[in-house]
Amino acid sequence: MELTPPATGDLDLADRQALRRVAGLSTELTDVTEVEYRQVRLEQVVLVGVWTSGTVTEAERSLRELALLAETAGALVLEGLIQRRDRPDPATYIGSGKAQELREIVVTTGADTVICDGELTPGQLRHLEDIVKVKVVDRTWLILDIFAQHARSRAGKAQVSLAQMEYLLPRLRGWGESLSRQAGGRAGGATGGVGTRGPGETKIETDRRRIRTQMTALRRELRDLDRVRSTQRSGRRRSGVPAVALAGYTNAGKSSLLNALTGAGVLVEDALFATLDPTVRRLDLPGGRACTIADTVGFVRHLPHNLVEAFRSTLDEVIDADLILHVVDGADEDPEAQLAAVREVLAEIGAAGVLELVVINKADIADPDWVERLRRREPGAVLVSARTGEGIPELLEQMDARLPRPQVEVDLVIPYDRGDLVARAHDSGDVIDVEHLASGTRLHARVSEGLAARLRDAAVEA
Repeated sequence: MELTPPATGDLDLADRQALRRVAGLSTELTDVTEVEYRQVRLEQVVLVGVWTSGTVTEAERSLRELALLAETAGALVLEGLIQRRDRPDPATYIGSGKAQELREIVVTTGADTVICDGELTPGQLRHLEDIVKVKVVDRTWLILDIFAQHARSRAGKAQVSLAQMEYLLPRLRGWGESLSRQAGGRAGGATGGVGTRGPGETKIETDRRRIRTQMTALRRELRDLDRVRSTQRSGRRRSGVPAVALAGYTNAGKSSLLNALTGAGVLVEDALFATLDPTVRRLDLPGGRACTIADTVGFVRHLPHNLVEAFRSTLDEVIDADLILHVVDGADEDPEAQLAAVREVLAEIGAAGVLELVVINKADIADPDWVERLRRREPGAVLVSARTGEGIPELLEQMDARLPRPQVEVDLVIPYDRGDLVARAHDSGDVIDVEHLASGTRLHARVSEGLAARLRDAAVEA
């Protein structure tokens, strides 16, 4: 039976006094390379979350998603725990007494890392780590670590690096005696030569300065790359070809759907955040028009804000789209929560006003009751299976009907040596009639303003 949380300050005593275990979180191990600071090698981990609101089912679902994230990062999950509280403890996230209990569980299981289901402050990280005596990682850094593993393009790597550094900067801390290690010479010493005496710069200050310098360089690089992408998008817009963007929860099947629609051959992997770099492909619609369709990074609940900011230029494919295909995993245990989480991020990046078509994927394995409930909530949603092809023709028809149509009507004769313009009208416009004359092709069509101007410039007398 689901438990509805009592009012703040009146929590059930048994819930408050226990670290509640969540069953079924065991995963397989994949090695991940250890790098500097908090991008640790996640091998054997214990998960811990604070349940502050909602039902116990929702709290356990959140921890199961954290287990999937940990597995994607290459971890073996040994144990999952929930602590019932009004709010996270400001010092240790779960409270000092429960932190001691967590330490005992870490020792018993042999875990080398604790992952918390939330974003911890620098103080919470430090205090909790001091008690449990192993590395502590929060949900935000875990997601950043996964993005770092999956980034392939120059822009993707730069975006992830910038987000990691923005997160890391306030959380830098010394290891062992590194806080007192000096970049200068011996304080007060008589040796070392001119300029080497005095306290110098501490190791952590040097690291902060180095990170700030790298962040400045990354922002400059991303601005340059953004200009290139903006030019490419502007070229597509000038051509009058409508743009479609795939958006949705991570692992909802966006890349599989792109492959089913276009045969793009995009990497499809049963893992969270398998796609980070946008892929743009051409798609022919049933009415004869063409459009572009872009696959974008998947979203997740509590997606780190600085990661959204870092990927904002990539997500411009969504902002500038004429239509968003919002892909939902119909086989998920809570698809409505997926819808809400994605729409929250769409609103954050300024894409809430873009026309949206909900696509319920995985029809071949989805629960019919859930699908019916979703369709009542989302009128006009299309049910498809990217794996079997079910519903794809209906989806194409819906896309053709919803994409904007060109508004400028032309009736011109285009010389035969400008057949490229006639072909473009077929691609991006609505061709009403075509007649072949001695002087050229008589074209009666509705096209974009830009193409209409080019057609007028090339037109000849009949």
